[in-house]
Amino acid sequence: MPNLALELGKQSASLGVNSAYGEPRELEGVHLIPVAMTWSGFGGGSDEEGNGGGGAGGYAIPLGAYIRRGDDLRFEPNIVAFLAVAIPFVWVAGRALSRVIRALKK
Repeated sequence: MPNLALELGKQSASLGVNSAYGEPRELEGVHLIPVAMTWSGFGGGSDEEGNGGGGAGGYAIPLGAYIRRGDDLRFEPNIVAFLAVAIPFVWVAGRALSRVIRALKK
Protein backbone atom coordinates (compact mmCIF):
# COMPACT_ATOMS: atom_id res chain seq x y z
CA MET A 1 0.00 0.00 0.00
CA PRO A 2 1.47 3.40 -0.93
CA ASN A 3 2.20 5.94 1.78
CA LEU A 4 -1.15 7.71 2.33
CA ALA A 5 0.40 10.91 3.67
CA LEU A 6 2.46 11.35 0.51
CA GLU A 7 -0.49 10.64 -1.76
CA LEU A 8 -2.76 13.06 0.11
CA GLY A 9 0.00 15.67 0.11
CA LYS A 10 0.26 15.44 -3.67
CA GLN A 11 -3.50 15.85 -4.04
CA SER A 12 -3.71 18.81 -1.67
CA ALA A 13 -1.09 20.72 -3.66
CA SER A 14 -3.70 21.30 -6.37
CA LEU A 15 -6.24 22.86 -3.99
CA GLY A 16 -6.62 26.62 -4.00
CA VAL A 17 -8.28 29.51 -5.75
CA ASN A 18 -7.65 28.10 -9.24
CA SER A 19 -9.30 24.79 -8.42
CA ALA A 20 -12.26 26.53 -6.74
CA TYR A 21 -12.94 29.38 -9.19
CA GLY A 22 -10.77 28.74 -12.22
CA GLU A 23 -7.96 30.52 -13.95
CA PRO A 24 -7.85 34.28 -14.47
CA ARG A 25 -9.97 35.34 -17.45
CA GLU A 26 -9.79 38.03 -20.08
CA LEU A 27 -13.05 39.42 -21.44
CA GLU A 28 -13.09 42.27 -23.97
CA GLY A 29 -9.72 43.58 -22.80
CA VAL A 30 -10.59 43.34 -19.10
CA HIS A 31 -8.59 40.87 -17.00
CA LEU A 32 -10.45 39.23 -14.09
CA ILE A 33 -8.40 37.50 -11.38
CA PRO A 34 -10.48 35.71 -8.71
CA VAL A 35 -9.44 36.04 -5.07
CA ALA A 36 -10.56 33.56 -2.44
CA MET A 37 -9.67 32.39 1.02
CA THR A 38 -9.15 28.65 0.87
CA TRP A 39 -8.08 26.03 3.33
CA SER A 40 -7.82 22.30 3.29
CA GLY A 41 -6.92 19.42 5.52
CA PHE A 42 -6.20 15.77 5.16
CA GLY A 43 -5.38 12.76 7.25
CA GLY A 44 -4.86 9.08 7.05
CA GLY A 45 -3.58 6.06 8.86
CA SER A 46 -2.98 2.34 8.68
CA ASP A 47 -2.37 -0.64 10.95
CA GLU A 48 0.36 -3.28 10.97
CA GLU A 49 -1.55 -5.42 8.47
CA GLY A 50 -1.59 -2.69 5.85
CA ASN A 51 -5.26 -1.81 6.26
CA GLY A 52 -5.80 1.92 6.19
CA GLY A 53 -7.67 4.84 4.88
CA GLY A 54 -7.62 8.55 4.58
CA GLY A 55 -9.50 11.55 3.46
CA ALA A 56 -9.30 15.19 2.59
CA GLY A 57 -11.54 18.20 2.60
CA GLY A 58 -11.42 21.84 1.75
CA TYR A 59 -13.38 25.04 1.74
CA ALA A 60 -13.23 28.22 -0.33
CA ILE A 61 -14.82 31.63 0.25
CA PRO A 62 -14.92 34.03 -2.71
CA LEU A 63 -13.48 37.34 -1.46
CA GLY A 64 -13.67 39.23 -4.75
CA ALA A 65 -11.63 39.80 -7.86
CA TYR A 66 -8.81 41.95 -9.14
CA ILE A 67 -9.95 43.76 -12.26
CA ARG A 68 -7.40 45.17 -14.70
CA ARG A 69 -8.41 47.56 -17.47
CA GLY A 70 -5.30 48.72 -19.28
CA ASP A 71 -2.99 50.17 -16.60
CA ASP A 72 -5.78 50.45 -13.99
CA LEU A 73 -5.83 47.65 -11.41
CA ARG A 74 -8.39 47.56 -8.61
CA PHE A 75 -9.90 45.06 -6.21
CA GLU A 76 -13.67 44.54 -6.27
CA PRO A 77 -14.67 42.85 -2.99
CA ASN A 78 -17.50 40.39 -2.55
CA ILE A 79 -19.17 42.22 0.35
CA VAL A 80 -21.34 39.31 1.50
CA ALA A 81 -18.39 36.90 1.73
CA PHE A 82 -16.23 39.61 3.31
CA LEU A 83 -18.78 40.17 6.08
CA ALA A 84 -19.21 36.42 6.58
CA VAL A 85 -15.47 36.20 7.27
CA ALA A 86 -14.89 39.56 8.99
CA ILE A 87 -17.67 39.46 11.60
CA PRO A 88 -16.55 36.22 13.30
CA PHE A 89 -12.90 37.27 13.01
CA VAL A 90 -13.54 40.64 14.68
CA TRP A 91 -15.59 38.95 17.42
CA VAL A 92 -12.84 36.41 18.20
CA ALA A 93 -10.10 39.05 18.05
CA GLY A 94 -12.06 41.37 20.36
CA ARG A 95 -12.74 38.60 22.83
CA ALA A 96 -9.07 37.55 22.85
CA LEU A 97 -7.95 41.16 23.29
CA SER A 98 -10.34 41.67 26.21
CA ARG A 99 -8.96 38.56 27.93
CA VAL A 100 -5.38 39.71 27.41
CA ILE A 101 -6.19 43.11 28.88
CA ARG A 102 -8.00 41.49 31.80
CA ALA A 103 -5.00 39.20 32.46
CA LEU A 104 -2.57 42.13 32.33
CA LYS A 105 -4.62 44.09 34.90
CA LYS A 106 -4.22 41.32 37.50
